[in-house]
Amino acid sequence: MNKSVEDMKTTLDVVCGKWKAVLLLELVEEPLRFSEIKKAIPRIPHQTLIKHLKELEQDGLINRVESDDVPPKVEYSLTSYGYALEPLLQEMERWGRVHRSRSEETIAN
Repeated sequence: MNKSVEDMKTTLDVVCGKWKAVLLLELVEEPLRFSEIKKAIPRIPHQTLIKHLKELEQDGLINRVESDDVPPKVEYSLTSYGYALEPLLQEMERWGRVHRSRSEETIAN
């Protein structure tokens, strides 16, 4: 496998779990609490969300900050390393919008 293929595979391994890119895109705008993430992405299964948050934190893409409040509040935000993915995430979103529109036109015809 050549280096560019390896690099692409590495990127896909990190950001392309079924919901990871969507989750990262939600955090581009502002830090969110777990319940806010669930509300923003209602179709993500609870366990999948927990798993993806842990993996993204381990990969250094998101921060997890727990407050000292009672009850404790946990907030997730992108790290500066995570923000480096913003152009890629926005381009993926744009491409998906174009593709969905194209697919809808094909079905309509």
